[in-house]
This record gives sequence, C-alpha cells and structure tokens, in this order.
Amino acid sequence: MQDAIFAVRAFNRFYTRLIGALDARFLGLDISLPEARLLFEIAQGEAPVAQDLQAALDLDAGYLSRLLKGFEARGWIQRERSAEDGRRRPIRLTPAGREIFAALDQRQRDAVVELLKDLPPGRRNDLAAALGAARLLLGDRPAEPHVIRPIRPGEMSLVASRQTILYDEMHGWGPGLEPVELETAAQFLRNFRPGRDQGWVAELAGAVVGSIFITDEGDGVCRLRLLYVEPTARGRGIGEDLVRTCIAFAEATGYARMWLWTHTVLESARRIYAAHGFELTEVETHEEFGMPVQGETWWLDLTVRK
Repeated sequence: MQDAIFAVRAFNRFYTRLIGALDARFLGLDISLPEARLLFEIAQGEAPVAQDLQAALDLDAGYLSRLLKGFEARGWIQRERSAEDGRRRPIRLTPAGREIFAALDQRQRDAVVELLKDLPPGRRNDLAAALGAARLLLGDRPAEPHVIRPIRPGEMSLVASRQTILYDEMHGWGPGLEPVELETAAQFLRNFRPGRDQGWVAELAGAVVGSIFITDEGDGVCRLRLLYVEPTARGRGIGEDLVRTCIAFAEATGYARMWLWTHTVLESARRIYAAHGFELTEVETHEEFGMPVQGETWWLDLTVRK
C-alpha cells in the first residue's frame, strides 16, 4: 500500500505540473482549470441543469453556483426556464460561450499534440493503454463501447501473462499454469494457419481487457482457447461478445464441431458456454497446475446451428 500511495502522489504532482493545472490562466486563456472542466461539461451536455453538473463533476453546490454566476457575468451562458419544473433551469452556451469553448478545445488538442509529437506510434499506443488501464483500475466505467479486434504482434505474450497473473490471484494456479499458458501461446504462433486459426482481444478505453482464440484441431474440429476478461471490465458483456465472435468465425470457416477445456470453478465462463449451446461431456480432476483441480471438456455441434 505504501508503494502505491507514493506512486499515485508522485504521478499527481508530475501531471498537475505537466498540464498547468495550477495556472491561473489555463492554456493562456482567462479561465482556470475547474472553469474549463465545467465549460466542457456544459458544451457536451444537452442543456444540463445545475444538479446535473454538480453530479457529473462532484462539485460543492455553493462553489458550482459561484462558477456559473461568473459565466453569466462574462456572457458565456444563459439559463432558461423549464415549462415542467420552474426550479430546473437548463443551461446553454451563448455565442460568446461557444467561441471561448472552441478556443479552449483547440488549445487543449494542440497541447496534447505537442505533448505526444515525439512519441512513435507504438509508444502512443502504450500510453493510451496504460491510461485506459489506470482509469479502469481506479473505478472509472467508460461510456465508450468495447471493441473486439484481431490480435496484434506482441499481444499473445500479454494475454498469457495476464491470464497467469489473474488466475494466480484468484485460485493460486500461477506456478503450474504459467508454463501451460506460455506453451499454448508458443504453439499458436508457431503453428498458425491463416484462415483456420485466429485470435481476438477486447479493447476498452485503449486497454486490452480480454481475449479468445480458435485453433484448427483437424477433421473439421476446432478448439476455443484462452478466454478471459479483466475483472475491471466485467459486467459489460465482453465475454459474451468474445465467444460469439469465435463461434461466428468457426461457422464461417466451415468447422463442424468446437470443443474447449475449462474448470468447474470458472462459473462465469461456464454460464457463457452453456448459453451458446456448448454441452459438458467430461469432468476429470487433474494436478497440472500443482494442486487438485476439476477440469471440464465441453463440445458444441456447429452443424445444428446452420
């Protein structure tokens, strides 16, 4: 905990200095950072009322009221009367408000471009992924949808690493699972057959938050492998979308049957498999991970789905 506290506080000091958060004139305009954040919320909303802004920004009601009065004094906003509820007054930007917001928005974009211009594309992707992961870890629930996309070079090892870490945290499988994960990843890359094998990751807020793979097992049979979803991204239907994507690929490729190997304790994954028509055919206890674990084999007949 002490290391985490130090890291967060050190980053806060670095970043507030980097973006000029303490400057009285944010980005050289006659506006502070809190005012800029409030102006952004008004511009992006659909005629929000003060209560909406207070909830979105978690501001003290008195402080918010003073900021809004300052905006009115500068001619940046106008408050309307609601026909349904006289106490709720929708807030809109005036032409002067839209002008200052446009200038602010452009300066912010220019400042970020300047900040990132010397980073090569790969490092920009790394930064976006790290920032997205930080948001998720700190409890943000991004409004943007997740994306399912084919795996990119270098991400196979990332998937193996994350699954090893997560299953070690949840079930203590790490020491035994890691060689299995690494060998599975190596075999997939070594034996990859274009058009027959494929892997996908789920991406949310720029961060990889899940994966799934399919491999050709011969004789019209394929195998679903390496399904996982990060705990910070669960509850959004990502696991469902990954399995659906994998099955759709198998059907389009012409496979007749699909199978997978999972474990009884992985209840969420088992529910997804059952919902998509997989049937449990075999249960066997093994010690491949260094402890007794109940493994399961599931099969899906793809011919009856067509």
